[in-house]
Amino acid sequence: MTKQHSALLILNGKHSANPELRKAIQYLRADGHTILVRIPWEQDDTYQFIEEAISQNVETIIAGGGDGTINAVSSALMLFPEDKRPTIGILPLGTANDFATSANIPKNIISAFELAVKGQSKAIDIVKVNQNAYFLNMATGGFGTRITTETPDALKSTLGGAAYVLNGLLRPDTLKTDNCKVEMDNFSWEGETLVIAVGNGKQAGGGQQLTPNALINDGKFNLLVVPARDVIPALLTNLFSYEKNAHLIEKETTKVTISSPHKMTFNLDGEPLTDERFTFEILPEAIHCRLPPQCSLLS
Repeated sequence: MTKQHSALLILNGKHSANPELRKAIQYLRADGHTILVRIPWEQDDTYQFIEEAISQNVETIIAGGGDGTINAVSSALMLFPEDKRPTIGILPLGTANDFATSANIPKNIISAFELAVKGQSKAIDIVKVNQNAYFLNMATGGFGTRITTETPDALKSTLGGAAYVLNGLLRPDTLKTDNCKVEMDNFSWEGETLVIAVGNGKQAGGGQQLTPNALINDGKFNLLVVPARDVIPALLTNLFSYEKNAHLIEKETTKVTISSPHKMTFNLDGEPLTDERFTFEILPEAIHCRLPPQCSLLS
């Protein structure tokens, strides 16, 4: 007999009328699973929904939306004691779906929903930023932040992930540098940067594999720094290629501090965070996530 599961879907409100989603919920309920649905309205709603689910012994909290929804759900989970956190499931409904794509989560809504409810739970890492922010996938600064935060919704709806790249290339004003200092054990660098990426996952910005060797269960994250000097002319030809680029600074670490004499903005899985100093620290196996057997983010 198939085990029955309970799950709370925290859904981005833009997708509440999606007929395929409604069909998937009906299908799983007909199979005997308990599926609750909540749509956040206020800032604290996600936390309160999870608190309610924990009190009802719900096994899984499903993030239904894009990378920003995943960020909101996983960050809220981190506010609960480790032994109280339900497993997170991913239902990719956003534009870029960078984390879900890297994790090989099915694009089909019913298949993804089944995985989110019944899939095998794996312990994965999360990255803590300063004292009160987190991300599962990637934080980007510089040009990478601008193309992901400033791309118009209409362009994203029409072109999907390719919109991020197209918008960046069509707007030379986005190619601005940041002056920053990077500090970690046995390494320090200071200068003008075009892109900074802290990757627990592999890609951001609608498919740009900034840290292609990153894994979410290896107890570390990957750092990419693209110095501005000599790099801008090469942007269109080889910056985001898979071949080794001599201009790039690439490191694996568990903690890094990035500071600047002025305000910088990092995009944490779609959520902007502005400060003059950022400390990124890996929290190994901090949460559990339902992932497919072929997930390319696992070691």
